[in-house]
Amino acid sequence: MCSSQHAGGDGFEVTGDLTIRGVTREITVPLECTGTATGVMGLKRVGFEGGTVINRKDYGVSFNAVLETGGVMVPEKITLEFDLSAVRAGQRGTG
Repeated sequence: MCSSQHAGGDGFEVTGDLTIRGVTREITVPLECTGTATGVMGLKRVGFEGGTVINRKDYGVSFNAVLETGGVMVPEKITLEFDLSAVRAGQRGTG
């Protein structure tokens, strides 16, 4: 399931399911509109960018290696970043 809502100004929030290693959880990702353009096929496109942070252990990803410096190779909190380009369903291109 996926849904979106306007969050004011150029902002939106998209909520959907994220599955990693067979574990599915609902996440909400704040996105900001980065602009619109007409593509080579005459389709109007809109761009978005945004991100969120997840805990990898929430998805059953618990393995790790301790580095010589005492840190860990993969932190518990992982940043997911998105750059999206979308076209409205049903648009007809010129090509």
